[in-house]
Amino acid sequence: MKRTLLILLALAASFTVYAQKVSYEHKSFTAQDGTELNYRLLTPPEDARGKKFPLVLFLHGAGERGSDNEKQLVHGSQMFLNPTNRENFPAFVLFPQCPESGYWAYADRLSSFEPDQMPADVPLSSVFATLKELLDTYLAMPQVDKQRIYIMGLSMGAMGTYDMTIRYPEIFAAAIPICGTVNPTRLSAAKEVKFRIFHGDADSVVPVSGSRQAYKALKAAGADVKYTEFPGVTHGSWNPAFTLPDFMSWLFSQKKQ
Repeated sequence: MKRTLLILLALAASFTVYAQKVSYEHKSFTAQDGTELNYRLLTPPEDARGKKFPLVLFLHGAGERGSDNEKQLVHGSQMFLNPTNRENFPAFVLFPQCPESGYWAYADRLSSFEPDQMPADVPLSSVFATLKELLDTYLAMPQVDKQRIYIMGLSMGAMGTYDMTIRYPEIFAAAIPICGTVNPTRLSAAKEVKFRIFHGDADSVVPVSGSRQAYKALKAAGADVKYTEFPGVTHGSWNPAFTLPDFMSWLFSQKKQ
């Protein structure tokens, strides 16, 4: 018993040391128009010359907006720091932080999140224009596998995930919007992107109809899409989604044709 306890303590200490060594770098990007965007970057454990890695763009929810360049890591970031995941799924991971005054895909928070009341004609938001410039700098890197660019987002970030794939379907191999919503008439533009959608049926913040209608629209357009609805789960449907055993393996197995 004592020996087992010592082994467990040694493993815990090893993981703590590992976590301290591996972290997201603090970064800031300045667009051509002078707009700045804070973000955090996780690089692959190995960056050997001539080797290519996928890139994951993670869009946080409205509660993590700000200028501290910290809060955007509250949900989801630990998945990519997990030693097993870093070994099995090495990647560049970007966690940009939306300014407090912004709302990713939209100029401001919308008055309704019901899918049929979401706008069908959406101008490119200023924060997304800056984010696209940032993404382009990584797409230009020879170490980034252009066939394996992924995007995922939570709530406001899921709305941004839909918007990004609609605008730039040629970039993304796969997308994971969690508890998001979008006007379903826009989604035919993203039919070449593979989707995995998640939502809780007890969500009182973003209606579950947003994901249900997005799934139906993508399916009707011929997209490769899977929808998982969690019974009794409220807005934090990312928690059960992240714990699914095939969450990471599905994402990293997708490749642009």
